[in-house]
Amino acid sequence: MTQPLLHVEDAVKRFGGRTALDGAHCSVATGSITGMIGPNGSGKSTLFNCIAGAEALDSGAVYLRGARIDRLAPHAICERGVARTFQLTRLFRDMTVLENLVAVAHTFSDRQAVERAIHAMELLEIPELMHRPAGDLSYGQRKLVEIGRTLMLEPKLMLLDEPFAGINPRLQNRIVGYLQKLRGEGMTLFIIDHEMRIILDVCDSVWVLAEGRIVMNGPPQAVRSDPRVIEAYF
Repeated sequence: MTQPLLHVEDAVKRFGGRTALDGAHCSVATGSITGMIGPNGSGKSTLFNCIAGAEALDSGAVYLRGARIDRLAPHAICERGVARTFQLTRLFRDMTVLENLVAVAHTFSDRQAVERAIHAMELLEIPELMHRPAGDLSYGQRKLVEIGRTLMLEPKLMLLDEPFAGINPRLQNRIVGYLQKLRGEGMTLFIIDHEMRIILDVCDSVWVLAEGRIVMNGPPQAVRSDPRVIEAYF
């Protein structure tokens, strides 16, 4: 069996008396678009935080290409090729879009960083926003800039935390197109979102999380009709 790019094994995370992750597990195949769904409070964002190193697991492990990464600092995990977006965008509001992208490009010269930023903006069809302050952008535009800023890190695995939340269907479909193009260029994508239509349409495999546990995994057509999913999610 081919080794997955990402594997989460028996992840447990507690906050005081609340258990956010209760033995959760999942795998993401190289070159795939993998999705995760689940009701609010099921532990999806906590799982991403643990994968990216923002939260420490109480037990369990996270592996990238077979090497354990959950004991590493967030910057070290990022250096190994894992980057993420956030449910609520975290842009520098007083900086321009170009400056927001260049600010995270620590491994490039200034010229290389600008060139890469322009390429990212062209990919996302937002070059006209280059000199706009991030604080002046619409919510959907900020979502695109956050994806662009993640691309500056040259990730092998992109974790997307609700990229479709709060934006109109037209922009949602644009983002789907961008993500499919990135997958075509060799990037692996792991998405959590409530937009069932999109997740079930674009993902190769879908994981279903409920109360910190995985209740189902499979291709979208199997997930769509599984009674456990209907019970947990609806």
